[in-house]
Amino acid sequence: MSQKNETTVLTLTILITLGLLGICFWLFSNKFNFQPGSINLNQPELTQQFNKVDTFSKVQNVPSGLFNYGGSTSWAPIRRDVDPIIQVSWLKFRLRYTQSISNIPGSGTAIKMLLNNQLAFAQSSRPLKQQEYQEALQKGFTLKEIPVAIDGIAIAVNPNLPVSGLTIAQLQQIYLGKLTNWNQVGGPNLPIVAYSRPLEAGGTVEFFVENVLNGEDFGNKIKLIDTTTQALRKVAQEAGSIYYASAPEVVPQCSVKSLPIGRTVDELVPPYQEPFIALYQCPSQRNQLNIPAFRTGEYPITRRLFVIVKENGQVDQQAGLAYANLLLTTQGQDLLTKAGFVSLR
Repeated sequence: MSQKNETTVLTLTILITLGLLGICFWLFSNKFNFQPGSINLNQPELTQQFNKVDTFSKVQNVPSGLFNYGGSTSWAPIRRDVDPIIQVSWLKFRLRYTQSISNIPGSGTAIKMLLNNQLAFAQSSRPLKQQEYQEALQKGFTLKEIPVAIDGIAIAVNPNLPVSGLTIAQLQQIYLGKLTNWNQVGGPNLPIVAYSRPLEAGGTVEFFVENVLNGEDFGNKIKLIDTTTQALRKVAQEAGSIYYASAPEVVPQCSVKSLPIGRTVDELVPPYQEPFIALYQCPSQRNQLNIPAFRTGEYPITRRLFVIVKENGQVDQQAGLAYANLLLTTQGQDLLTKAGFVSLR
């Protein structure tokens, strides 16, 4: 073969190879929405894509870096059981739980920290308020709430209290201070000692006030306490005490029992799976959450959990979207269910 023919063959080979590489790159770019040198923050709606992603490792646009996050105390089981598995899958996506120096931990506190650029994203047990949207706009960005799970609110009482359950109306009257003795709801002649975290503490309290108390103030004799841990200790020690919190924080406890709740006395629904496991069998056996009743709404006090994302076109937005995307994968939803919450699937 002449040198001229060899050169022609070599040139054709190079052109064909370059053409094939171009086609492969085009296919890859279209499949993964890849744009060199850019961060894709305009992702499709999460609820449309989470069923298509199986595992944490397949989530796209997970940034590298150290990101402060925090929020609702109701998210404690997620921070304990789910977030460490995310960290194993994405070693460079480092999450640091951060609390306020001066304010009680909670949804409202975390959203305030997010607005003040102290967090990359927030975990909330309530939706955003209009004034929070407005404050974000004044600071030059927007806030977005992304639902990731459903949670139930459980009512904790002393394990020796002989009360079969409460209606929503009775629970409301207790926390408005209009029912003050357990004999008014079919129990013993025993004063009711009702505990709550302060209103400014977080989303669970705000949700309770809005949805159970219809926006009315707590009664004068309601005892305020800083944390759920402290409150559950009080309930375990005091015969007539009562407290409310996220169901995963209450139902599996060995020192208190959770009451069935209903819209009427004829439809009391337990937040635990029946039959109730006697507390003396705990911790070898623990009561499990009544996930089916939470999912269908048969249990009357449920709410959604949200990731709050700062939409500012920067890496904090990418981190918040990535975290929500991770929780909305099949793996994330399964882990949320194991942590005691209801998946959105």
